[in-house]
Order: sequence, then C-alpha cells, then structure tokens
Amino acid sequence: MSGDDIDARLDRLATQPFRARFQLRGRDRAIAELRGPQTIRRHAHQLIEQRLAPAHPAKDGKQTPYRGHPVFVAQHATATCCRTCLSKWHDIAPAVALTEQQQTYVVDVICRWIGRQMSSTYLS
Repeated sequence: MSGDDIDARLDRLATQPFRARFQLRGRDRAIAELRGPQTIRRHAHQLIEQRLAPAHPAKDGKQTPYRGHPVFVAQHATATCCRTCLSKWHDIAPAVALTEQQQTYVVDVICRWIGRQMSSTYLS
C-alpha cells in the first residue's frame, strides 16, 4: 500500500470520533522526539510482532494500553490495536497469524500517523 493510500485511510479514520481523540501529547510525544523515527519504528515492529501478529494474541482486544508509548497511542488512532480493529478497518483476517508483509504494513500505518502528529518529515 502506498503512502498516499495510507494517508487516505488515516484521513478516514480521523473522522471517527473515538479515533480522532487520540493525539500525541506530553510524555508520549517527548518519547517520540527523544528516541527518533528509527527507534520508534523498531519499537513498533517489536510490539506488533509480540502483541498483534499471533493468530490468537493474548488478551486480544485489551492488549494495547492507551498511553505509555507513542506506538500505543498510534495503534488506537489507526485501528491497529487489536485483531478485531485490523479486520474491520484494514481487511486483515482475524485468527490467522500476520505475515511479514502485513506486519510491515501495520508498522507503516503506525509510523505514518506518528509522523503526521510530529511533523511531515519525522517519519515517512
């Protein structure tokens, strides 16, 4: 999926009241600034691999905190927080382990949202 396609999906998600209320603020924003885009991308990949990629993630639907790391905030804003949201918003089948390509897509969506929150050049 191209950057423009991801942007279009993010724009559509931002029209949803629940998703629109998530913004990078305070400590989460400071973490993104301090760590930088490469580290945040690496963290996103690790978190997705551990918490979302399995076919049946532990505590699915409750595995993503609302704050504590910019990736967590981004997951809620981008509907990449659980397998149900992935299925509904990103057409990724539930109950099947995510492929490497799907994991990369999810990380791209998360990092694109963080980049849009920080500045146009933070993450691309």
